[in-house]
Amino acid sequence: MGLPLLLQPNYVFCSSNLSLLFPATRSHSPHPPSVPVAKSSHLFQHLNFPSQGWQRRHHHRVELRNKSRIRTITCSVKLDNGSATVKEKSVSVILLAGGKGKRMGASMPKQYLPLLGKPIALYSLYTFSSMKEVKEIIIVCDPSYEDIFEETKDKINVDLKFRLPGKERQDSVFSGFQAVDSNSELVCIHDSARPLVSSGDVEKVLKDGWHIGAAVLGVPVKATIKEANSQSFVARTLDRKTLWEMQTPQVIKPELLRKGFELVNREGLEVTDDVSIVEHLKHPVYITEGSYTNIKVTTPDDMLLAERILGINSGEPA
Repeated sequence: MGLPLLLQPNYVFCSSNLSLLFPATRSHSPHPPSVPVAKSSHLFQHLNFPSQGWQRRHHHRVELRNKSRIRTITCSVKLDNGSATVKEKSVSVILLAGGKGKRMGASMPKQYLPLLGKPIALYSLYTFSSMKEVKEIIIVCDPSYEDIFEETKDKINVDLKFRLPGKERQDSVFSGFQAVDSNSELVCIHDSARPLVSSGDVEKVLKDGWHIGAAVLGVPVKATIKEANSQSFVARTLDRKTLWEMQTPQVIKPELLRKGFELVNREGLEVTDDVSIVEHLKHPVYITEGSYTNIKVTTPDDMLLAERILGINSGEPA
């Protein structure tokens, strides 16, 4: 029986030896730069990427343990997306707002609780709606909360669509995906419980997603992570320099997401985040380094932290 891994499913590790991968940067920063992640170590032998930007060097094999199964992933060091251009009105945003938020202990789902007087879900909606790349926002929510979003129509310059949530996250994403405009070049999936995502980080992950096909915001893990056995004894301590915590948005080209859903539905697979759907296709997923302030509000303590961050960003005393 395999050892259970005491990691949230949205952690990933990318290298077992930073001295091999990042010899020039290791002494200057405790965290590795963003790296693309793929499920197969043989992937790059069969894919042809554009000559500009994609640096196929310093590949290193590592192992990712998922419950009792070990998956091999491949890392590359550098991605230059300077030439990547995301067209205006070419992005469809799927805003997931159908969660129950039981951990908050409130009378309504957490994404609708007021944060400094405004529903949490509206913060990211306004961020996306102000971006020239975004053409539409597809809100996956219970119909009883649609009016919260409807009231914003006079303040934003993008189309709003509504879809019903599903039983699991992947079902809600699939529901939203059915409403994506056929001319969209990127699908940008975001959890509405992350109100503090910045437009700058969104722009970065959109460029990486356009260049690679799939990209996700993430931050290097700061805490010490240990793997434990079934009796809660420490089995080993993982090298945190190789661990990344996944965030949203997660950006995927529509054709990739469609193929991924076909595979997931055909084989009855369960995934814990959106880019995992693409990983099952053995396509590379790039980690775009984001910000630690892009927190997910799930508890009352998170709400207090979000209020402090907003206060600091607005110049008010914390």
